[in-house]
Amino acid sequence: MSLKETLLQPKFTEIYVEEGIRTQADSILSHFPNAHIIMIQDYRDVFDRPRQSYSLQHKSQKLILARKKDGFLYPGSPVCQSFGNPYFMYSSCVMNCVYDCSYCFLKGMYPGGNLAVFVNLEDYFDAVEKELQKHSLYLCVSYDADLLSLESILGYGRAWSEFVRKHDNLTIEIRTKGTFDTSWQKMTVSDRTILAFTLSPETVIAKEEKGTPSLSARLAMLQKAMDLGFPVRICFDPVLMCPDQKQAYQDLVEKIATAIDLQKVRDFSLGSFRLSKVYMARMRRQYPDSAVLQYPYVCEKGFYHLPARIETEMTDSIVEALAEHGIGKEKIFFWRES
Repeated sequence: MSLKETLLQPKFTEIYVEEGIRTQADSILSHFPNAHIIMIQDYRDVFDRPRQSYSLQHKSQKLILARKKDGFLYPGSPVCQSFGNPYFMYSSCVMNCVYDCSYCFLKGMYPGGNLAVFVNLEDYFDAVEKELQKHSLYLCVSYDADLLSLESILGYGRAWSEFVRKHDNLTIEIRTKGTFDTSWQKMTVSDRTILAFTLSPETVIAKEEKGTPSLSARLAMLQKAMDLGFPVRICFDPVLMCPDQKQAYQDLVEKIATAIDLQKVRDFSLGSFRLSKVYMARMRRQYPDSAVLQYPYVCEKGFYHLPARIETEMTDSIVEALAEHGIGKEKIFFWRES
């Protein structure tokens, strides 16, 4: 088989499994009966090896199953929103995403495009329980992956939602662009398990969010989540520069309002594109033709972002569109460079 043929095989035709976790990995492996299983000592030998190409690897992702040994919780990043919660952290039980959005910070964060899954969720839960002994916690569990797009394989959404039910001082957010499937119905409904849906204009989805569901599919998914009783958050984040910018996002709000009852949405998140200086440098090298990445952003405090005036105009137009449907600013959370 040639190098090109090897690189362009379907996803997960090869699965790397750390020694000592085969039993824990069996339920995941059962979904891939024809995959070639390769035993390894440490996931980092594959995931972190040098001179990888994220763009090429993502076309034929390999799955890596491993045990997380430390670093189960991280403080919330300054480019992420806390939604008014004093104790905000995130957790990464999966690293990398099955989708291929041009602007995704994971392309700059990780050395390659393969997907790593940690099978020892109980250790994550232990770390959270220790934190909860000190204070309440707002935890984002799917910043470094789209967990719900993998729910039928992993069941991690169900596991996290069941864990939340047992802890009154824990609230989690699970963010997704994925499509609904029956595995979601196994999740435990709670007002402290927030399902957050990233929505973009159709032109942005087509050009910048490769492999993701259409806007109509996402809206159908969002409605089903509300029907199940989950509190839902709509995320216009990141808001991207695009042709007819203001009109595109106002049209987006109108399509959302036509498909669902905006008054039943828990809250809304708005934030323009922002990215760390280090990640941007890596991504610009790998994607020299990306209009999103090559735009002349402002770099301040170690982060690239749009000039404040443009950023404000972009988000204000969405606020105005939401206001026409009775959504006040008290339900809208912003990320803006201050």
